[in-house]
Amino acid sequence: MKTFTDGFFSIDPINGFLPVKEPLLILPKKYILLQKLIDEMPIKKMNGNKGLLSKENAFEEAALELPNFLEEVKKEKDPFIIAALYRSYSFITSAFTLAKSHHTYLKTGKYGKARERLPKNIAQPYVVISDKLEVFPWLDYHYAYSLGNYHKIDKAGGLKWNNLSMAAKFSGMDDERGFIMLHVDINQYSPDLVKSVFGITQNTENPLKLSDNIALMGTTLNRMNSRRKLMWEASRWKHYNDFRVFIMGVKGNDDIFPNGLIYEGVWDKPHAYRGQTGAQDNIIPTADIASGVIHFYPQNQLTKYLMDLRQYRPKCVQQFFKELAFHMHKNPIIHLLGETQNQKGMQNLMQVYEEIYLFRNGHWQFVQKYIMQNTAYPKATGGTPITSWIPNQIKAVLKAMKVLSENMNSSAEWNKNIWKENYNKKVKLLNKQLEIVAVESFDPNEVFKLNLKFDSQDF
Repeated sequence: MKTFTDGFFSIDPINGFLPVKEPLLILPKKYILLQKLIDEMPIKKMNGNKGLLSKENAFEEAALELPNFLEEVKKEKDPFIIAALYRSYSFITSAFTLAKSHHTYLKTGKYGKARERLPKNIAQPYVVISDKLEVFPWLDYHYAYSLGNYHKIDKAGGLKWNNLSMAAKFSGMDDERGFIMLHVDINQYSPDLVKSVFGITQNTENPLKLSDNIALMGTTLNRMNSRRKLMWEASRWKHYNDFRVFIMGVKGNDDIFPNGLIYEGVWDKPHAYRGQTGAQDNIIPTADIASGVIHFYPQNQLTKYLMDLRQYRPKCVQQFFKELAFHMHKNPIIHLLGETQNQKGMQNLMQVYEEIYLFRNGHWQFVQKYIMQNTAYPKATGGTPITSWIPNQIKAVLKAMKVLSENMNSSAEWNKNIWKENYNKKVKLLNKQLEIVAVESFDPNEVFKLNLKFDSQDF
């Protein structure tokens, strides 16, 4: 495996999936009017006063007065300035188009239709800066909303979510900060995940080192899961709708964007891109490819959505995925361990599968509480269906577990009977939840209560 970088991200055992240094908090002085709009935008500003998004049409009117920085952005070469500009224009674009939906929601409890034309003073520089990064001109997870949007409150402190703040924000409230900064927090352990993957690909013929690197992957995912569970504390589920509509995408959200989005002065025809979503994060895709879970993905439309999201990542991440998939296709780890009867390696791999399951099942519980109990709107921010999207991937890891177990021998460390009992409980939980959501008018709380009944509640 080799390092992949674009100057902002460098996928390696030192940086993992985080930027090589802290993102810019403030744009260069020549973009002072752009920075001012970002600062005035949130529903609640840094000083506690109400911002532009708190008043209907106020942000849109201010955005229309923004100078067109097209010629200035064309000259930019610094990857950190380019990323900060992309972040700024992404936030402005989402706010301009979706503020209308937000205010309709405040009045009716339902997301309203968005604006379908992006004015050229925003569209033209935004598309140029997006092209420089080779990404889509829409709010993304990497450069814009999450990994490229943090700064430390205490510079000497670490990357725990409560020591992080957002450079750009929609609601400006603590629940939004906790929600997205926890994603950065989880990724503080991504260097060890990348280290384990590099070690796996380099030691396929060394059973001991292979087993050790699989173990490192498992312990790293365990640490990430421990941080992920803090979402219940970092961001209160009842407040998710304070900012959720602003991270919706165009593609797949036909009720909000029935005709796509026109980028004035750039394209005559409407374009549609998926929204910002945690499914654009790299942790679980990396674990899926390296551990072989990817080979158990169901062949259906939901998996096609999952693979479609691969292109909503930086090019360096996409290249990393491709090379990792190439390595693991030559030596599928689950087959390699079976052929060599590497029982320790199999036990370590089963722990990896358990952590992937816990990550996905925990995310599924977030969906049940943060989304399904807050709104009847059936689509996720990425435009995927709420009730079937994550269960599709849970089924994949359950299948991987079952196949792996067939090659494993009971031992003091791994009791097959106990494992089978826990496995059957996982399957029954998911099946019963899917039975409930299959009914058109279901009670989301009944879905969530099953987690407690099956002793699988995330917190």
